[in-house]
Amino acid sequence: MSPDEPRAETTERRAEWFTATHWSVVLMARDPASPGVAEALEKLCRAYWPPLYVYIRRQGYPPHEAQDLTQEFFARLLAKNYLAAVDREKGRFRSFLLAALNHFMADERDRARAVKRGGRSALLPLDVETAEGLYLASATDPLSPDRIFEKRWAITLLDEAFSKLREEFAAAGKGERFDRLKIFLEEGTRHGDYAALGMELGMAPNTVAAWVHRLRERYRELVRAEIASTVASPGEVQEEMRFLFAALSQ
Repeated sequence: MSPDEPRAETTERRAEWFTATHWSVVLMARDPASPGVAEALEKLCRAYWPPLYVYIRRQGYPPHEAQDLTQEFFARLLAKNYLAAVDREKGRFRSFLLAALNHFMADERDRARAVKRGGRSALLPLDVETAEGLYLASATDPLSPDRIFEKRWAITLLDEAFSKLREEFAAAGKGERFDRLKIFLEEGTRHGDYAALGMELGMAPNTVAAWVHRLRERYRELVRAEIASTVASPGEVQEEMRFLFAALSQ
């Protein structure tokens, strides 16, 4: 669907959110003949590993150990040997991952790791430089590691939705227009700003307003889709949205 078209949130689309990326389906799957399920979990891991790295760093681990722990955690998770002992924590993927990570780290503290740094191949392409920047940005934050994790999780989720929105516009040949309109996704922009941008783009203010409305609607829809892929049922989406936006305001 082109970004030009308004998007209504249909029952069919909501149903699609709870198929391949529905994490509880992924976790319940144990059939090795279902490669699509493992791929769905891996995609979620690739998207949401930065909050876990930051959480580990907040526990006092240096960067190289935090990188190793993050890689080893996902190695166990994706091998499916680690899932059986983990409570699904009411169906939220962020809660599941944090509970699983804490369980893993407690186990790691009880024994010396057999594989030292550099002794294993990288499971996920971790951009540790970027993740370290995220950690340093929160290093002076008085929030607890758990709260920092929740806040970083929310930011990561919004970033994922933003990236998908940008990709949609680029695929429709409207990447430049997106770059000019994206500022209106931020708080603090005013309706009067439409006239100034309209003059630059050769558009009437009401045309700019219509584009901004579609942009915001699609962004909200993609945010809901991201959230839907991390909870256990459609009924939890709105509650999770409230929780994550509250986490952002901390």
